[in-house]
Amino acid sequence: MSTRIVAESGFHSPGPADFDFPPLFGEGTFFTKPMLIVVLGTIAVGAFFYFAARRSTLVPGKLQFAGEAVYGFIRDGVARDTIGREGIKYVPYLVTVFSFLAVLNLSGIIPVLQLPATSKIAIPLFLAVISWIIYNYVGIKRQGFGGYFKNMMFPPGVPKAIYPLLAPLEFFSTFLVRPVTLTLRLTFNMFAGHLVLLLTILGGEYLLFEYQGVAGIAAGSVSILFSIVLTFFEGFVQILQAYVFVLLSAIYIGGALSHEH
Repeated sequence: MSTRIVAESGFHSPGPADFDFPPLFGEGTFFTKPMLIVVLGTIAVGAFFYFAARRSTLVPGKLQFAGEAVYGFIRDGVARDTIGREGIKYVPYLVTVFSFLAVLNLSGIIPVLQLPATSKIAIPLFLAVISWIIYNYVGIKRQGFGGYFKNMMFPPGVPKAIYPLLAPLEFFSTFLVRPVTLTLRLTFNMFAGHLVLLLTILGGEYLLFEYQGVAGIAAGSVSILFSIVLTFFEGFVQILQAYVFVLLSAIYIGGALSHEH
């Protein structure tokens, strides 16, 4: 997290520029901090589940229990509840996406890293496209190409007079709106949350060390204390957004598998 306090010119509020990072290995290279966080997050998720499952026992240890808890939560609370009995086939994907997003989101409050990698739109977009491919693929495979589009655009039980309005809306929603909203919901939540956190921390630091007087010390102390509370709240939001992304992906898969799409 770069300090943007310049005593001579006053406090500079954090903004979008704080999410731009130069290449880690100098000019002419392309590997940036967000990319490093993605690599570390991938390693962390893979290592967690590998070591959690490597020596499974009837009475699980702490690591095995944690791995089973994450898996069971997504299997029972997401896949089975939203997709049904067929949801078990999609649990590995949903667990992987949830864990990956949770780690990348939480990197925003991890010391040294201090950046939610999912605040960069390319990462949520990539995962949203994968979910988009999956739910369209399983829908076409289950219902056939024509049947999938028919059930999607002309759902049964709806007055035929509404079809001219409903059909393009359903097509637009399924093929464009869903991946876009999956992407933007996650990106904007992570971007806005981290920006507010930056503002409270840097503003409090400025008031404490640069602004003269008791009022500055008092206001700075309140800002720093608030930033601590906000950090815990942001951690909750980060986990919640990973869950929402996976839940909506599961809902879309379940809808694609249903004939009454």
